[in-house]
Amino acid sequence: MDDTRPVRLSSLAHGGGCGCKLDPAVLSEILGTPSAFPLPAELIVDAATRDDAAVWRINDETALVATTDFFTPIVDDPDVFGRIAATNALSDVYAMGATPIFCLALVGMPVGKLPPETIRAILAGGRAVAEAAGAPVAGGHSIDAAEPIYGLVALGTVHPDRLLTNAGARPGDVLILGKPLGIGVFSAALKQDRLSDAAYAQMVASTTRLNTPGAGLAALGGVHAVTDVTGFGLLGHLSEMCAGAGVKAVIERAAIPVFDEARTLAGEGLKTGASGRNWAAVKAGISCPEDWAVIDEVLWCDPQTSGGLLVSCAPDQADAVLARFREHGHADAALIGRVETGAGISVI
Repeated sequence: MDDTRPVRLSSLAHGGGCGCKLDPAVLSEILGTPSAFPLPAELIVDAATRDDAAVWRINDETALVATTDFFTPIVDDPDVFGRIAATNALSDVYAMGATPIFCLALVGMPVGKLPPETIRAILAGGRAVAEAAGAPVAGGHSIDAAEPIYGLVALGTVHPDRLLTNAGARPGDVLILGKPLGIGVFSAALKQDRLSDAAYAQMVASTTRLNTPGAGLAALGGVHAVTDVTGFGLLGHLSEMCAGAGVKAVIERAAIPVFDEARTLAGEGLKTGASGRNWAAVKAGISCPEDWAVIDEVLWCDPQTSGGLLVSCAPDQADAVLARFREHGHADAALIGRVETGAGISVI
């Protein structure tokens, strides 16, 4: 008898979402030493600080922010996959304090395994998100690939004086996280048919919520650094922020927002392979409390697909930053720690 059930997108991929990122240690080995090629003065942010996007100064009033992101399916619904991938790609523009202007699609599909209507639905989901962000998909490139891959080149603009990077954190700042953690655990549970309908709804709502609070954050004053928490987990991206600024972060476990079911599943031993790789990459720089447990490594290194913004700002601006998050629908944004002199991360 013929099986006419639709193909599960996740079954065609070896990983999913931002969990597909290269191991941080492998990435460092591949990238090696920076190029000795002299960079033009107009290129004001490049790959040297592992920032969220490259930035080119056009004139005294405008800088162009350019980034790209793509991955394999984290869910089976093609429209939702497209929406998540587009939301994730646009996040890097918002993390620089910029406003998206247009996008290009990056498409790799196993044409013989997926019907045209499934691929069309993926593209439609991504297009809907891009248009909602005011950044229409103006073109792109496609190939026949072994796994489904979708993402965007996302471009935005920002005033050069209001550009936010991941390297501006200052001692005395507080740290604010815009979305709860646990998306990686959720995705692993989904593949094993262990995720509840309620948690799936939370997962989709979070990963398709644009990080629009980032655009214009610098206008509040006192916002010194921003990055988004994605494939390297909270500790990975916070480590990059600390290294870029030459500071130390102190984070409070009890204050970090985590999806309840993700915490439960992690406590039952469910985790992604990426969380272990992420922990191995950062553990030398982490000061842990005596009651540190495996669940801490799983949650704080959980790879976040389309995760929240991580903001370092002056304490007297924390309420204004949190209010901006909530105005944009990020009800779970929370103050999770502070910045001090020193190096590395201390978890308390």
